[in-house]
Amino acid sequence: MYTVTVLESFVAQHFLTVPDAGPEGEPHSHHYEVELTFRGPELNEFDYLVDIDDVEAALDGLHGRYADTMLNDLPEFEGTNPSVERFAKVVWERVTEEVTDDTVTELAVTIWEDDQAHAAYEASVPCASA
Repeated sequence: MYTVTVLESFVAQHFLTVPDAGPEGEPHSHHYEVELTFRGPELNEFDYLVDIDDVEAALDGLHGRYADTMLNDLPEFEGTNPSVERFAKVVWERVTEEVTDDTVTELAVTIWEDDQAHAAYEASVPCASA
């Protein structure tokens, strides 16, 4: 299995919406580190797993969408608790819409909210040719 991993970082704000959230229930910032790991068993005709230009465009889109933003105010978090786990799934959904290489069969999104805590979401990606 081949893997390609890329990173992006940005600062964004959120507050948790669960009962008894403590200090996390107040608006605060995190310096998020987003790690995208693409996996697949085959390379394309140019011996790449994924088109890096598409990946860079997806990363630019993530940065533009979430940097210096209150996550709670975005439609993708409406009615949900904007936990780092939820954020990882939201990023997975956005990236799989933008990076559609047939050679990529799985994507793992890991988001670090500080030096000690991270969450991940990983799943098979829809077939691009379907």
